[in-house]
Amino acid sequence: MNLGAFSVSLNVKDIQVSKSFYEDIGFEVLGGDITQNWLILKNENCVIGLFQGMFEKNILTFNPGWNQNAENLDSFTDIREIQKQLKAKGIKMLTEADETNEGPSHFTIEDPDGNQILVDQHR
Repeated sequence: MNLGAFSVSLNVKDIQVSKSFYEDIGFEVLGGDITQNWLILKNENCVIGLFQGMFEKNILTFNPGWNQNAENLDSFTDIREIQKQLKAKGIKMLTEADETNEGPSHFTIEDPDGNQILVDQHR
Protein backbone atom coordinates (compact mmCIF):
# COMPACT_ATOMS: atom_id res chain seq x y z
CA MET A 1 0.00 0.00 0.00
CA ASN A 2 1.53 3.31 -1.09
CA LEU A 3 0.21 6.24 0.96
CA GLY A 4 2.04 8.92 -1.01
CA ALA A 5 4.25 11.79 0.12
CA PHE A 6 4.76 12.06 3.89
CA SER A 7 4.84 15.19 6.02
CA VAL A 8 4.17 16.26 9.57
CA SER A 9 1.55 18.94 10.13
CA LEU A 10 2.45 20.96 13.20
CA ASN A 11 0.02 22.94 15.32
CA VAL A 12 2.02 26.11 16.05
CA LYS A 13 1.36 28.98 18.46
CA ASP A 14 2.98 31.73 16.35
CA ILE A 15 3.55 30.95 12.69
CA GLN A 16 6.08 33.79 12.23
CA VAL A 17 8.24 32.51 15.11
CA SER A 18 7.96 28.91 13.89
CA LYS A 19 8.79 29.90 10.30
CA SER A 20 11.94 31.70 11.48
CA PHE A 21 12.99 28.75 13.64
CA TYR A 22 12.61 26.17 10.88
CA GLU A 23 14.35 28.42 8.36
CA ASP A 24 17.24 28.76 10.84
CA ILE A 25 17.65 24.97 10.87
CA GLY A 26 17.64 24.69 7.08
CA PHE A 27 14.01 24.51 5.93
CA GLU A 28 12.74 26.59 3.00
CA VAL A 29 9.16 27.61 2.22
CA LEU A 30 7.68 25.28 -0.43
CA GLY A 31 4.13 26.59 -0.41
CA GLY A 32 1.23 27.84 1.62
CA ASP A 33 -0.02 31.28 2.62
CA ILE A 34 1.27 32.86 5.81
CA THR A 35 -1.59 35.41 5.73
CA GLN A 36 -3.94 32.42 6.14
CA ASN A 37 -1.73 31.00 8.93
CA TRP A 38 -0.31 27.99 7.07
CA LEU A 39 2.98 27.20 5.34
CA ILE A 40 4.67 24.13 3.90
CA LEU A 41 8.45 23.93 4.43
CA LYS A 42 11.04 21.51 3.09
CA ASN A 43 14.58 20.42 3.89
CA GLU A 44 15.91 17.71 1.55
CA ASN A 45 13.17 15.01 1.67
CA CYS A 46 11.66 16.26 4.94
CA VAL A 47 8.41 18.19 4.64
CA ILE A 48 6.58 19.92 7.47
CA GLY A 49 3.45 22.01 7.51
CA LEU A 50 3.03 24.86 9.97
CA PHE A 51 -0.59 25.56 10.89
CA GLN A 52 -1.67 28.21 13.39
CA GLY A 53 -5.16 27.86 14.86
CA MET A 54 -6.40 25.14 12.49
CA PHE A 55 -6.30 21.99 14.63
CA GLU A 56 -5.44 20.92 18.16
CA LYS A 57 -2.74 18.26 17.74
CA ASN A 58 0.14 17.57 15.40
CA ILE A 59 -0.89 15.30 12.51
CA LEU A 60 0.98 12.75 10.39
CA THR A 61 -0.01 13.49 6.78
CA PHE A 62 0.16 11.40 3.61
CA ASN A 63 -0.67 12.70 0.13
CA PRO A 64 -1.50 10.04 -2.48
CA GLY A 65 -0.62 11.21 -5.97
CA TRP A 66 2.22 13.50 -4.89
CA ASN A 67 5.97 13.13 -4.49
CA GLN A 68 7.94 14.91 -1.73
CA ASN A 69 8.00 18.10 -3.88
CA ALA A 70 4.17 18.22 -4.14
CA GLU A 71 4.47 17.24 -7.81
CA ASN A 72 1.90 14.95 -9.41
CA LEU A 73 2.86 11.31 -9.87
CA ASP A 74 1.96 9.50 -13.09
CA SER A 75 0.68 6.48 -11.17
CA PHE A 76 -0.69 6.23 -7.62
CA THR A 77 -3.22 4.39 -5.50
CA ASP A 78 -6.45 6.38 -5.21
CA ILE A 79 -7.48 7.38 -1.70
CA ARG A 80 -10.74 5.42 -1.96
CA GLU A 81 -8.79 2.21 -2.64
CA ILE A 82 -6.48 2.89 0.31
CA GLN A 83 -9.54 3.48 2.51
CA LYS A 84 -11.14 0.20 1.39
CA GLN A 85 -7.93 -1.71 2.18
CA LEU A 86 -7.67 -0.17 5.66
CA LYS A 87 -11.34 -0.81 6.44
CA ALA A 88 -10.91 -4.44 5.34
CA LYS A 89 -8.15 -4.71 7.97
CA GLY A 90 -10.54 -3.41 10.63
CA ILE A 91 -9.01 0.05 10.96
CA LYS A 92 -11.58 2.51 12.29
CA MET A 93 -12.14 5.65 10.23
CA LEU A 94 -12.55 8.96 12.10
CA THR A 95 -13.62 10.64 8.85
CA GLU A 96 -14.13 8.98 5.48
CA ALA A 97 -13.57 9.76 1.82
CA ASP A 98 -16.76 9.53 -0.24
CA GLU A 99 -16.27 6.31 -2.19
CA THR A 100 -18.82 7.33 -4.85
CA ASN A 101 -16.73 10.32 -6.04
CA GLU A 102 -13.44 10.75 -7.86
CA GLY A 103 -10.63 13.25 -7.41
CA PRO A 104 -9.66 15.19 -4.29
CA SER A 105 -10.73 13.73 -0.95
CA HIS A 106 -9.41 12.82 2.49
CA PHE A 107 -9.90 10.57 5.48
CA THR A 108 -8.50 10.45 8.99
CA ILE A 109 -7.55 7.61 11.30
CA GLU A 110 -5.74 7.33 14.63
CA ASP A 111 -2.88 5.07 15.60
CA PRO A 112 -3.10 3.03 18.85
CA ASP A 113 -1.55 5.94 20.80
CA GLY A 114 -4.05 8.53 19.61
CA ASN A 115 -1.81 10.16 16.99
CA GLN A 116 -4.00 11.46 14.19
CA ILE A 117 -3.18 10.45 10.61
CA LEU A 118 -4.57 12.41 7.67
CA VAL A 119 -4.57 10.89 4.19
CA ASP A 120 -5.26 13.83 1.87
CA GLN A 121 -5.46 13.43 -1.92
CA HIS A 122 -5.39 16.72 -3.84
CA ARG A 123 -6.22 15.45 -7.33
